[in-house]
Amino acid sequence: MAKKTRRAAATATAAKPKTKPQLNERQKKTLGGIIELADGVVTAAQKKKDPHLDVPARALSNVRFNKSKRFIEMGSSVNRRQLFNLSQAKSYMQTMLVASGAKQLIEENKTTSLRGMYYLLKHTIEGAKEETFDDQSESDTIIEDVEVTLNALREELHLYAKNAGSLVGPITLVDSGDEIDCSRMGSGGYSIPSIVEAEVVQFKKHTAKFILHVEKDTVWRRFVEDKFWLKHNCILTHGGGQPPRGVRRLLHRLHYEENLPVYCLLDNDPWGYYIYSVLKQGSINLAYESKRMAIPDAKYLGLRSIDSERCELSPSVRISLNDTDVKRAKQIANYPWFVDKKPWQKEIDQMLKNGFKLEVESLISKGISFVTEEYVPARLAEKDWLD
Repeated sequence: MAKKTRRAAATATAAKPKTKPQLNERQKKTLGGIIELADGVVTAAQKKKDPHLDVPARALSNVRFNKSKRFIEMGSSVNRRQLFNLSQAKSYMQTMLVASGAKQLIEENKTTSLRGMYYLLKHTIEGAKEETFDDQSESDTIIEDVEVTLNALREELHLYAKNAGSLVGPITLVDSGDEIDCSRMGSGGYSIPSIVEAEVVQFKKHTAKFILHVEKDTVWRRFVEDKFWLKHNCILTHGGGQPPRGVRRLLHRLHYEENLPVYCLLDNDPWGYYIYSVLKQGSINLAYESKRMAIPDAKYLGLRSIDSERCELSPSVRISLNDTDVKRAKQIANYPWFVDKKPWQKEIDQMLKNGFKLEVESLISKGISFVTEEYVPARLAEKDWLD
C-alpha cells in the first residue's frame, strides 16, 4: 500500500506543470524582439518571399564619433542575410539558432556562458554532415550579430563571460540577493561578474569620492596591499588588461548612478592609450553599446611620456617601441576623438620621439610603494591628467 502511495505521489509530482518564471520588463522586451525575428520568417514564407535579416554592420566604416554625446556610435549601414542565398544560408541559420537559444534561456530565466551557448546549439544538421558551428569563435560572432540586431546587451540574452576584474573599497552592494561589503573582501577583492545589470547587482551604500581604475591585476594588488583605497576613500578596480564588458558596464553604472569620477592608471604605450579610448569613448566593435558603457568624463591619470624624466627613471626600465607600436600609436592619434585634442597629440608625439614605452610597474624602481604613496597622490592633487 505504501509503495502505491509513493508511486501515486511521484506520478502526481511529475504531471504537475512547471511554474513559468516571472519576467521583468527588460526580459519581456528582449523576448519580444526575438519573437519578432521569428515572425518575420513566417510572414516571408506566407508571402512566398525569401526570408532575410538586416544585421547592422559592425565595421569601422559604419562607426561615427558623436561630438555632442562624446562617444562613438554605430551608423545605419546593414548587411542583408538571406536564407535562400547559398553564401548566406548558414549564417542566417546560425543567427536564428542563437536567437532561439536566447529565447529558451530567457523563458526559463536561466543564464549560461558563451561556451555553454556554443554547446547548447552545436549539433550535426539533419540530413547532412555539416555542423551548426565548427568552433566557439563562430558562435561568439553570431551572438554579437544578434545583440546588435535586437539592440540588446549580451547579458540581456542571458549570456555571460568569465569574470576578469576585481573591485575593493568602501562600498556595499547586493549581488543576486547577497549583501557584500567590498571593504572586507581580503587581498582578492570582489570579483566583478560578467552580468552587472541592476536586476543582479544593486548599490546599497558607499562613502567613496572617486574610482581609480588600473590596467593590470599586478598593479592593483600593490594598491590593495598599501590600503590606498582606505587612505584616499576611493574604489579600486582593474580589468586584467583590456577591461571586459562586465567591468566597463559596472564602471559606467557607478559613474552615472553614484556620481563617482573615474581616473585611469594605464601603461604609457599604444595599448594603454587604446584601453583609455575604449573606456572613455567606447569600442569600435561594440559601438552599438557605447551609451551603456562609455564614460566620456573619464580621465587618464598616467603613465605619461614625460615620466621618464619627471620621475628620473632609470633607462633600464624603458621598452623600445617596435614597428607595430609606432603604427598603432599613429592610428590612435588619428582617432576623431583624439585628433583635435592638443594635449593628446603632444602626449603621443612625445612617446614616438622618446622611442620607448613605459609600464606602470616601472615605477617600482623608485620604491616599492612609489606609485601609491607619491605618483598617484601627486597627480590627483595637481589635477595632472589628460582628458
